[in-house]
Amino acid sequence: MAQHHEIPFTPDTMVRGILDATLPPVLTVASGDTVTLSSLPAGGLGSLPPDAARVPKIWREGLAAHPREGGHFMCGPVFVTGAKVGDTLQVDILEAKPWMDFGFVSILPLLGTLPEEFTDYETIHPPIDAARGVTMLPWGLELPLDPFFGIMAVAPPAAWGPCSSIQPRAFGGNMDNKELKPGTTLYLPVFNEGALFMAGDGHGVQGDGEVCITALETGLTGTFRLTVRHDLHLLRPFAESPTHLISIGIDEDLDDAAKQAVREMVDHVCSRTNLSRNQAYMLCSLAGDLRVTQTVDGNKGVHMMLAKDKI
Repeated sequence: MAQHHEIPFTPDTMVRGILDATLPPVLTVASGDTVTLSSLPAGGLGSLPPDAARVPKIWREGLAAHPREGGHFMCGPVFVTGAKVGDTLQVDILEAKPWMDFGFVSILPLLGTLPEEFTDYETIHPPIDAARGVTMLPWGLELPLDPFFGIMAVAPPAAWGPCSSIQPRAFGGNMDNKELKPGTTLYLPVFNEGALFMAGDGHGVQGDGEVCITALETGLTGTFRLTVRHDLHLLRPFAESPTHLISIGIDEDLDDAAKQAVREMVDHVCSRTNLSRNQAYMLCSLAGDLRVTQTVDGNKGVHMMLAKDKI
């Protein structure tokens, strides 16, 4: 019978800035178990609000224990028993909710989609009303919350050594894909025994593109079901919601990321139907929605949404 686990929210269960196959797991679970974890927002001391009383104690403890500047706070890794190299880890995203009553949005030097144009650097700290499900921006606009984890990942191949948390890659990582929210299932290729799952970089709400460099960065608590799939042998992340297939392209070049997202969707449509590659490609042109995931993480992201009732 599947069990539920909760990872303590302490600096000892946090990693900052790197994904690495040599990191020791903070928890071992069986395939099919559920795990609840919490994460700190991305960002360093410059992300904190001026009013020290607003800063959660755990955020200050995390920064003190992990002083490396840059990168993201993540919780994990979680070792999933039975996961072998070449398998796929199925991550059912069951819950993502803010535990903080504010977040931050920044314009930072040399970052974002238009760094040469936006040099009046600024950080705001919009309050979050979790009960109403909104955040309030300083100019009076309320936006509905739509929380998700910017980072969900397995450990990279050991031969790659430590990888920055900033660039998403084949192991997942900082995909910043707002479609990867509760109710969605993410599939990640396994590169190490136990998969070594991690999550972090909580977002309260984000538009496709994440153009200024941040979403509404905030602390999230999330619950995931982690299942080893010996029958799937993916090379890159893929996802599905109750209504859509979601292919994920990641590359330094936006055109190549788009090509990857289309190619992945064609392959998945062919694997699920009797359509030829030509037919699947035409279907993607007629019914697939190609979207820019993010343009700010070094490796850019493009994802395609294809309604399941079209296949």
